[in-house]
Amino acid sequence: MQELKGKTALVSGGGRGIGRAIVEKLAADGALVAINYAGNRSAAEAALKAVTGAGGEGFLVQAKIGEAGAIEHLVETVITEFEHRTGRAQLDILVNNIGGGEHATIATETEAHFDWVMSNNVRGPFFLTQALLPYLADGGRIVNISSAASRLAGVTFISYSMAKAAVEMFTRVLAKDLGKRGITVNSVAPGYCTGETNQEVEGNPELARQIEQNTLLGRFGHPTDIADIVHALIAPPGRWLTGQNIEASGGFNF
Repeated sequence: MQELKGKTALVSGGGRGIGRAIVEKLAADGALVAINYAGNRSAAEAALKAVTGAGGEGFLVQAKIGEAGAIEHLVETVITEFEHRTGRAQLDILVNNIGGGEHATIATETEAHFDWVMSNNVRGPFFLTQALLPYLADGGRIVNISSAASRLAGVTFISYSMAKAAVEMFTRVLAKDLGKRGITVNSVAPGYCTGETNQEVEGNPELARQIEQNTLLGRFGHPTDIADIVHALIAPPGRWLTGQNIEASGGFNF
């Protein structure tokens, strides 16, 4: 049985990595998924092909969140397409997946990188969620993608740690605000996962071994590991969880 049949979903940054795994998981469970991507059209098309090839439904929406007018374009396009396909100008599921950041200490950080990290991880999800609130269905779901970095307080990724800590506070405050509408809001915090983001680490045998040795389950995570947790929060069994941060890191640096 498809538990998300008839539901509409938007996944920001859904063309690659964890975002794509979430897209595929939600679509496989019956949701109509809007796949947002910033610029990599070929990766987004591959994600959509995987969805439709498995019998799911989805469509692409290009918008580089953070650029002028991008959120307005994204919201208008997504809601119009949902109304055309389902007869409802409504969103049931929002996954704020965009993020990212490079290594920097307090001594080496630049204003440009700091602003980019905060825009991608905090400002973008905040104002996208704000713009979508009028269309978000009562009883809906919001999942924000955080990171184990928020707990680790990394000296070498200070801005990223700060940004993801802000994501988790955003989650808790939003859960308080939207609880009266039956909307659950949670965050999921991955550790090191395989894929493009961590290619340099995976490609360095010594670093990769250190990650594995410092992870209780002894391996890198896979995007599907994270997608399964996100799905669990969105599907009916997750209905009584809200305001929570679920760390899905395999026990990294515990």
